[in-house]
Amino acid sequence: MFLMRFTERAYVDYTAEDVQSSFRSSVRLTFPNKHFNPARGADLYNEYLDEYEYSDQIGFDGLMLNEHHNTPTCLGAAMNLEAAILARTTKKAKIVLLGNPLPIFDNPLRLAEELAEIDMISRGRLVSGFVRGTGIETWATNTNPVYNRERFEEAHDLIMKSWTTPGPFRWEGKHYHFRVVNPFERPLQKPHPPVWIPGIGSPETLVWCAQHHYPYIYLETDPQVTVDLMSIYAQAAREVGYEPGPQNFGYLVRIHVQDTDEKAYEVGEGFLVGNAGVGRVPMPGDFMAPPGYNSREGVKRLLEQYKHALKPDPLYGGIDAAGWEKVVESNRVIVGSPKTVVKKVRQMLSTLRPGILGVWTNDGTISHKDTMRCLQLMEQEVLPAMKDMGKELGLPGPFEVAP
Repeated sequence: MFLMRFTERAYVDYTAEDVQSSFRSSVRLTFPNKHFNPARGADLYNEYLDEYEYSDQIGFDGLMLNEHHNTPTCLGAAMNLEAAILARTTKKAKIVLLGNPLPIFDNPLRLAEELAEIDMISRGRLVSGFVRGTGIETWATNTNPVYNRERFEEAHDLIMKSWTTPGPFRWEGKHYHFRVVNPFERPLQKPHPPVWIPGIGSPETLVWCAQHHYPYIYLETDPQVTVDLMSIYAQAAREVGYEPGPQNFGYLVRIHVQDTDEKAYEVGEGFLVGNAGVGRVPMPGDFMAPPGYNSREGVKRLLEQYKHALKPDPLYGGIDAAGWEKVVESNRVIVGSPKTVVKKVRQMLSTLRPGILGVWTNDGTISHKDTMRCLQLMEQEVLPAMKDMGKELGLPGPFEVAP
């Protein structure tokens, strides 16, 4: 099993009142950047990089980064820049980018060059993930949401061809036109770096992903729904001639470890002011999914998949102490001592059977000190147990199975 460590690198030095007084009370897209303190940001960037470097040293197989824009909930506005730093300062772990939002790039060839450099600097450790991006990215870059999927697929095809076909050649597509495609810097890995696709289960993306033989990483999706979504991928894979296994599936889950269950429960609640934002004010729906962003059929199928879970999400909506208790009881977030965490992780792995596990260790108000203690306990007890579980349950990762 492939274990990768993740955090959204949140900035939380603002108040719920700040959010509620912003345009449409949104912590993303329109939350005024006057609330950002660059000096504090400098401290956080360096702390987050320190945590990733330590994660490489203690045995994580991958360092997962993501990218969002116009939001304090994720400081990864230039994910590839962070990746380039880690490519030089780490030694063993894969640099897993989940992922670059392709539709917002007007020049995919520049992205192809950046990723090739990261692959070379890291000596071939890049895993290049691509995403459609949220509606926030669409609004922030003034990209037409109607063409989001078309731009995603065409940008992907252009990047892959630029990595695998000697140039120069010409590209005349619907959204991208280049007289000369000839990026001189090309990836170290051949024929190209591994490509993984993360998401929350868009049926159309699942089918496209299976057709390309790309592993799909489910981002904290409801466990019951995840099993249903895996069947969509599996059916699409069979239609193009292969039987998918654990190596084709990944799952991201928040896991925080402390010396005692009580300490982990107390500290772990900091997750709730991470990617949901301080004050946990629900975001306007059209910010995340502008008109035209999803097809009618895609929306219909997603609603059908999630119909049993269509209620206020305790991770992203308003919540009190009782709500946090329910989150922990349902294992939407796994917190506890090493012994408790190992037990809960085993239950999750037995049900979902992913060959890739994203371990979201910290976010929100979880301090750097508590994060480092979490990572120390993971090194001592949790990571070895997870590795053993992967072997015992027959959960090979993508690098353990011949392509």
